[in-house]
Amino acid sequence: MTQQTATTAPGRKSAGHVIVDSLAAHGVERAYVVPGESYLDVLDGLHGSPIDTVVCRQEGGAAYMAEADGKMNEVPGVAMVTRGPGAANAHVGLHTAWQDSTPMVLFVGLIPFEHREKEAFQEFDPHQWFASGAKRVMVLDHAERASEYVAEAMFAARSGRPGPVVVGLPEDVITREIEATLHPVIPVAGGGMTMDDRQALEAALRQSRKPLFVFGGNDWTVVGAERFTQWLEEHHIPAAAEWRCEGTVPFGSPSYVGPIGYGRPKPTVDLLDETDLLVFVGTVPGDVITNGFLVRQDWSKKNFIVTMDPSMRGRSGAVTYQIVAKPDIFVRDLVQLDLPVKDSWKDWCHRMRRQQEEFSAPQPLPEQDGPATMDTMMAALVDSLPDDAMVTFGAGEHTNWAHRYFPTNGYASMISARNGSMGYSIPSAVAASLNFPDRRIVSIAGDGEFLMNGQELATAAQYGATPLAIVMDNQEYGTIRTHQEHQYPGHVSGTQLRNPDFAAMAAAFHGFGVRVERESQIPDALEQACAAIDRDHTFALIHLIVEQRRKAY
Repeated sequence: MTQQTATTAPGRKSAGHVIVDSLAAHGVERAYVVPGESYLDVLDGLHGSPIDTVVCRQEGGAAYMAEADGKMNEVPGVAMVTRGPGAANAHVGLHTAWQDSTPMVLFVGLIPFEHREKEAFQEFDPHQWFASGAKRVMVLDHAERASEYVAEAMFAARSGRPGPVVVGLPEDVITREIEATLHPVIPVAGGGMTMDDRQALEAALRQSRKPLFVFGGNDWTVVGAERFTQWLEEHHIPAAAEWRCEGTVPFGSPSYVGPIGYGRPKPTVDLLDETDLLVFVGTVPGDVITNGFLVRQDWSKKNFIVTMDPSMRGRSGAVTYQIVAKPDIFVRDLVQLDLPVKDSWKDWCHRMRRQQEEFSAPQPLPEQDGPATMDTMMAALVDSLPDDAMVTFGAGEHTNWAHRYFPTNGYASMISARNGSMGYSIPSAVAASLNFPDRRIVSIAGDGEFLMNGQELATAAQYGATPLAIVMDNQEYGTIRTHQEHQYPGHVSGTQLRNPDFAAMAAAFHGFGVRVERESQIPDALEQACAAIDRDHTFALIHLIVEQRRKAY
């Protein structure tokens, strides 16, 4: 805990210090910050506290790291930024947390209370800025409620459908001395299956010949995911992953039949129409899963949805039944169902699994040398990965290789931005490495995406994060170019890039970098990069030069 200052009476602290103590009491292990004079007292509270202060290079990077923390842990991720421009830069992380349903709390320093509504330096209205993209926006106008606000914010971020919460901290309010008593942690309800829910789901499963579960969201635990996988395998029932949510059912599970999202193979598209019972757990059939609200829209289809959000925001298509429960609680009740194992389930699951295995098998290494490709990179990478490897990435065509090939073998082994937010790859990799320092963290970035937050490699170097970054450089914004070629063929406009030497950048940030232009160079580059990580405890970057092409695979 923080040390009392000489002027602080026993049992009393500044509100800023009480905020830090309250975060520690909630189990927060680190805060991602870009400092500002507006919340100096909170920064002072962090000094000597059990919370690690990770100083980032831009507020968007800090917010992404906190959002990634929320995906990996049961405690919401925490970011701290200053008013005005700092808050504006952090907004991208809030949007990611909102659309990805990630528990996160953003603390924003504000102008003094007495300066409000005078257009003071960097003044803005947090309610107007953030209300449409946060679960709650709170401003601490009464210092004595500091610990209560922390408890309320942490509760709101985790309860129901998880999401981001914003807490504004006027710089004069947080310096006021208050009683240091901490507000208790507010318990979060998990819901669960009622007797009617059990009967409805059991009847639907018994009647089904081709059931399919779709899992997603960030509200699972490792134990819950393992129990879910075991139940699926015992009953020979297939499960598909929501876009960028792979790993909850492991890549190698006989029940895992692939991802459903952009760039998906046709067999998983057909799954949605062929199945006679679709059960969504932790997610809803949104526009990505349903291909722009086009697939599975017939209300005669049987769809069960398991979510703690009674409003089912983002839902598209038919709803046969909703079960209001968090994934782990639903699984607790699911495994109690007394169900037979049907031969039709075995045949159905085996056929879908075989298609997934064929699709996800890495391409063989080429016999003849040629320009570097992501197919060859992934083939060499997958062969070298430990079982507990994690992958992070942002948005762009480079992500399709991760979806297809990366062996995600447990919950939260794929950390990505389902809102399609670019610039996420490096910050999330830094957060993942800080959370799991003994695991191999791989970040796959595009050239355009990398430069949006690549400077957070400086944060990696400062705090000993050791991710392996693979930057696919095709000298363009590839996803947009693909759409452009489809809608305006032959008119290339606004998508071409001229890039720096990313390997040299990595060296400048005190990491290891290597440039690869030929396929024959890939195995050696991977070996060098991994050796540098293990030997020097540093991050490594492979700058992979690839040719422009219109299809990701």
